[in-house]
Amino acid sequence: MSECNHNCNECTEKCDAPVTEKTNSLSRIKRVVAVVSGKGGVGKSAVTALLTTGMSKKGHTCAVLDADITGASVPKMFGVSGNVTGDELGIYPAETPAGTRLISSNLLLEHDTDPIVWRGPIIAGMVKQFWTDVVWGDVDYMFIDCPPGTGDVPLTVFQSVKVDGIVVVATPQELVSMIVEKAVNMANMMKIPVLGLVVNMSYVACPHCGERIDMFGTSTAISAVAQKFGIPILAEIPYDKKIVQAADGGKIESLDVHYVDSAVDIIESGLPVTESH
Repeated sequence: MSECNHNCNECTEKCDAPVTEKTNSLSRIKRVVAVVSGKGGVGKSAVTALLTTGMSKKGHTCAVLDADITGASVPKMFGVSGNVTGDELGIYPAETPAGTRLISSNLLLEHDTDPIVWRGPIIAGMVKQFWTDVVWGDVDYMFIDCPPGTGDVPLTVFQSVKVDGIVVVATPQELVSMIVEKAVNMANMMKIPVLGLVVNMSYVACPHCGERIDMFGTSTAISAVAQKFGIPILAEIPYDKKIVQAADGGKIESLDVHYVDSAVDIIESGLPVTESH
């Protein structure tokens, strides 16, 4: 058997590698963006929520597939709770106050603090079902909040979902640059375009004079990674307590900040329509 290039559409080998799955017959998803990070704690879910909200405010119909099964936090940020419903046609996603469609493991639990203690293959299977069994309807942009790392779930997303592009989230520490490279290298292995990097918690603005304070150091190391791979830095998000308060209070959609506007513009202009059925 020849070496796998992870492109199942061009493969002539008869192996058991998964291929891109079809969505529910009532779903028409035009563009899919996966938000990934090489490590946890960098604010990937918050970035997913901000990108989704920014795209929604531009008039697009948006959806979030929360693939972070054991660490789901997206529903809380959007102020969504309770169980989703389903029938013979499929599972129906919840809707945020602004109309974003959302599916998450937390919306399947009796209590959102109940732990999900599953092994990797079962978790990966649920992610695949979120793509195939949910009645998404017409969606302009779907953002997938992936768990950190390069394990089972990100691999399932990249191989089962027709992902149009990836946004990598990082913080400015030099140590993180090594982890960023892992995420970018995985995307390149899977032949999925990296749209760019979002540097979260990049700085804090002094509340008195507005001076920029680089708490974790400058983004020099991250910039070097971006230059090495020829990808842009889409946005630098400061540590802003307004974001924390909005996320904790389920009010992320009403937050009036513009930190990811440039990222949203680049995603909007850089992704062709490749409708998934």
